[in-house]
Amino acid sequence: MKQPRLEEQYETFGSITLSAFGAELLRHSLLPELLGKDGAALLYWAGKQLARRYPLATMEDIAVFFERAGWGTLSADEERKDELHIELSGPIVSARLSLYDSCTFQLEAGFLAQQIEQQKRFVTEAVELPAKQAGKARILVKWDRKQTID
Repeated sequence: MKQPRLEEQYETFGSITLSAFGAELLRHSLLPELLGKDGAALLYWAGKQLARRYPLATMEDIAVFFERAGWGTLSADEERKDELHIELSGPIVSARLSLYDSCTFQLEAGFLAQQIEQQKRFVTEAVELPAKQAGKARILVKWDRKQTID
């Protein structure tokens, strides 16, 4: 199966404008039915798999990917020696949070965990945090400086 480079996909699909409705049908109607009670864990794993397929060199590259994937606007709030606070905002994020009672960002959290792990070379995990502000998702990314990645 041909796997085009990320730049090719950006170029090919970047100028096509679509409603987010189709993606949300898949994310909130079809996937929960297919994945069942393990949906959140499987979405986290799927995010990690996507990050392995599309490794990105910097946080700026990750932010661009989020925008182009229609996942929202990514901003790194605060970085400490072993953790990074991420905020995800934008119309799609606020719409999802306002519309659905059970709205997770596990796909995005898994993607972030794997990207940061690849960049920092430490075992890394990410968790969603309760929202401080309406219409924004927060994700905490933590890495273990004692567990390096070869």
